[in-house]
Amino acid sequence: MLERGSPTVRRLRLGQELRRLRERRALSGEDVATRLKWSASKVSRIENAKTMPRRSDVEALAGLYEVDEVRQQELLDLHQDATRRGWWEDYSDSLSPEVITLLGLEAEATSALNWEPQIVPGLLQTEDYAREVIRATQAVMRIPPGELRDLVKTRMARQDHLLRSADPLRLWVVLDESVLLRRFGGASVMREQLERLIEWSRLPNIRVQVLSLSGSNPVNSGSFLHLTFPDFHDMVYLEALHDSRFVENEKLVYDYEIAFSQLQSEAFGVDASRELIGNVIEERWR
Repeated sequence: MLERGSPTVRRLRLGQELRRLRERRALSGEDVATRLKWSASKVSRIENAKTMPRRSDVEALAGLYEVDEVRQQELLDLHQDATRRGWWEDYSDSLSPEVITLLGLEAEATSALNWEPQIVPGLLQTEDYAREVIRATQAVMRIPPGELRDLVKTRMARQDHLLRSADPLRLWVVLDESVLLRRFGGASVMREQLERLIEWSRLPNIRVQVLSLSGSNPVNSGSFLHLTFPDFHDMVYLEALHDSRFVENEKLVYDYEIAFSQLQSEAFGVDASRELIGNVIEERWR
């Protein structure tokens, strides 16, 4: 089982804390670089978690910012946690930097809100469905067989966060009804996938709702994943064909939270959604 406590989040927190301490001392990044004989880009990369500082770097910054021994030890403990390897690093050759960051964030998240207008979310996909979804992208990009296998394994490993007995991730998904009708693989793949949706939607930490095609779509948005953490600010993950990005601005993140609230209010309820999924299985995928 995967452990809660992501080095990715620890690295982000460390950079955030070091930036806050610098600003408290009214120092610019260039001021710090000059005093420590670093480049200004090194200071920026550390604060934005683009690079992992050495222990000696953290000690140098703590000394420059004149923090007390207790606060310095807290920073060093955070640094030690941030240097741990995440399970996803075994697949790093097949994953983009953004996906690696996402997996690290998911490992620490306590809850997630997911809107999907095109496919079943990765956190709920069966292995066969995931394989077919990834294969479908080969029409526009090349994915070697070994990389495809790693991508499927990674997607399955993500789901341990949902199924662990202690403190599982709380997931709330809203799907467009077209997701239930769009074929990936054969009828058996679709049937198994939709049966998975019904089965897992009965778990206490997972809610699945379907937005009807006959209604109006109240939010003109692509898919998004809103993540909440116990000791870090909320973030939103957006994925496109060739890239992806994270939204951290508090106002923008809150806009996505409002958007999801609007979507779930317009969607069928949980019980009605399960009934609809069951009807689609019988009518289309038997």
